[in-house]
Amino acid sequence: MQRVGIIGAGAWGTALAVVARRAGRDVMIWALEPEVIAAVNDRHCNTPYLPEVALDPAIIATADVARSADVDIIMLVAPAQHVREVCLSLAPHLRPRIPVVICAKGIERGTSALMTDVVAETLPQAVMMVLSGPTFAREVALGLPTAITLGAADQALGRQVAEAIGTPAFRPYLTDDVVGAEVGGAVKNVLAIGCGMAEGKGLGANARAALLTRGLAEIVRLALARGGRPETLMGLSGLGDLVLTATSLQSRNYSLGVALGQGQTLDQVLGTRRSVTEGVTTAEAVATLAAKLKVDMPICAAIDKVLNHGAAIDDMLRRLLERPLRDEVDAAVKRN
Repeated sequence: MQRVGIIGAGAWGTALAVVARRAGRDVMIWALEPEVIAAVNDRHCNTPYLPEVALDPAIIATADVARSADVDIIMLVAPAQHVREVCLSLAPHLRPRIPVVICAKGIERGTSALMTDVVAETLPQAVMMVLSGPTFAREVALGLPTAITLGAADQALGRQVAEAIGTPAFRPYLTDDVVGAEVGGAVKNVLAIGCGMAEGKGLGANARAALLTRGLAEIVRLALARGGRPETLMGLSGLGDLVLTATSLQSRNYSLGVALGQGQTLDQVLGTRRSVTEGVTTAEAVATLAAKLKVDMPICAAIDKVLNHGAAIDDMLRRLLERPLRDEVDAAVKRN
């Protein structure tokens, strides 16, 4: 577990490279952009994505996928909608039973596949894991205290990975509920946009708290339908990640929602950003998956209608408030 390959050189991939290097690992980052590779190798800083953080000169960047795959741990940090393409390029170069840690948070548009579904299909020789939890890349890279969930069906191998990348300031907590950890990380991005819309509309702290808690109920329903466990979503990869992402302007998803609530268009907001805002594409995938599984997710469905189908925010909010009253705890959750 000495050599770590980081597949994806955005802010989060760079932060994880810093973490792995602090833990004493040999780190190689795979990147597409020549300017990122040059910045990391020559100036020891990822100027386009994380300019305020100095990198250890021992961290190497490369465009050679075969070279980046010749490691002991793969950390898959490509944007969710590109994970399938990246995995297909990795597939010929991975040895059997190498840990592939999915660090992307999203659901595939068009197929409604979870990232674990995509990796299982494209990298059958790998041992899948999921890293998910409340993490802003900048704070992680600066060494501020962070706790995160590592979901691994193979708990022994998961413990080895946790020990390889863990430090006193970066603490992975193990679970064998891989699906629960993954669903929490994906859906919270959608809900964060909705909380941002409410903030931008000036609806107050009560409304945001209601969206957070009822949104968490939607996450639990979807996780249960896919075989996850409710208690996982009460931890770092569910409640923890949702609270962080849906309450701070550091969050790309929350800040996008605030801008939309204040009257900007989606194209105007996205046109100013280089980094991906995962919740926009994941919203449609979540709504489609929920419909396929017959899971009631009205908040996520409403956010999808605003982002991807031209609905007005005011109409979306009104329809949510006009929904019939119901029991707070779902029958399926009570049974579990």
